[in-house]
Amino acid sequence: MRPFLIAGNWKMNGSMKSCQELATSILSSLNSDSESVRGNEYLISPPFLYIDAISRQIEKDVVILAGKDCSASDNGAHTGDISCEMLKDVGAKSVILGHSERRQNHGETSQDVAKKAEKAAQAKMAVIICVCETLEEREAGEEFEIVRSQILTSLPSGATGQDIDIAYEPVWAIGTGKTASAEDVEAMHDFIRNILNENLDKADEMRILYGGSVKPENAKELAAVSNVGGFLIGGASLKAESFLEIGREALLGQKDK
Repeated sequence: MRPFLIAGNWKMNGSMKSCQELATSILSSLNSDSESVRGNEYLISPPFLYIDAISRQIEKDVVILAGKDCSASDNGAHTGDISCEMLKDVGAKSVILGHSERRQNHGETSQDVAKKAEKAAQAKMAVIICVCETLEEREAGEEFEIVRSQILTSLPSGATGQDIDIAYEPVWAIGTGKTASAEDVEAMHDFIRNILNENLDKADEMRILYGGSVKPENAKELAAVSNVGGFLIGGASLKAESFLEIGREALLGQKDK
């Protein structure tokens, strides 16, 4: 079984200095606090401009570096895009694709995500594919069909659980004051697991991450939920203390499974 993943998405936050300081704090604590490391895998996704500088701070694979997007094309005439080759060149080994903010703010479709994921797989990068539903879709009782469609359309051909993870991030539970209960998370994660088992080889190796306002206060309960194989953390990953405390609480939660 692959280790529980604690993934921090720093989004469009920070300066070079503050991001380096945050990375230093996380790395220092992980290197000195075995209780935070044991059993978990850690990933951080800084803004692209700062990945190279942070990669130089990492002496060993204590933390995985990830990009937040990649082009579906190779290097060439694609102004503003970032290729997988560029991500790898500055130290990224993974990439987050199909985040709800990319889908909403940039009009990315699941077909776009699948093309990017295929390019990342060809570059031998690990991939986190995000799926989600809005409050309106949930209130209409469409959440399961929406997530099912996004998964099956976003996964590239030949996808296996060895190099791709799914992150479920209910948009309605992010920064809205609303929260997803452990029961809500369990129902969706069990549903996703069934979809993967029905459609993929080695599906049991694919982790399903939860990404809806994860905090130290709810990390233990959520980590104990069936088929939760990690967290995709937004705001709480911008402070080393809260990010690492989520890791510690997640370890406790996993013991309750």
